[in-house]
Amino acid sequence: MKTIDGYWNVTPQIKDVTFPVRGKMQVALQDGRLIVMPLSAFPSVKKVPVRERKNWYRMAGGFTWDSCPEVIHVEQVLGNYALYNHDTI
Repeated sequence: MKTIDGYWNVTPQIKDVTFPVRGKMQVALQDGRLIVMPLSAFPSVKKVPVRERKNWYRMAGGFTWDSCPEVIHVEQVLGNYALYNHDTI
């Protein structure tokens, strides 16, 4: 059986969202990847009050908060919508 290196046949799914250091957001994927990015890339998330940030929830293939007007999708986290567009259930 031939194995394929990398994540080409993996549909990314969000496992956890944390804020390990000021100004950064970390998204853990079910497959073990951790993506850390600046909050400046997500202005709507930056506006979520610090005390509310641990209360994220999944919605429509992404994640959001009660006070956030936007759903952040895994394609946005991975950085290239065209390459990482995955249909979700």
